[in-house]
Amino acid sequence: MSIQELIEKEVASLPENLQREVYTFARFLREQSRDNSFNGLLLSESVLSKEWNTPEEDAAWANL
Repeated sequence: MSIQELIEKEVASLPENLQREVYTFARFLREQSRDNSFNGLLLSESVLSKEWNTPEEDAAWANL
């Protein structure tokens, strides 16, 4: 039996509300696989936080 057939069999045995959750999750996975774009902002956040999260920076931005 193929993986698709196994999935179809399992999903068919679920109540409709859980089938909807499986469908939503499958769409989420498909969208995630499409979005292979480089997100430099997220990657740089941890590095930049070392510079930003300091008492000096907090004091400099306290008036805003």
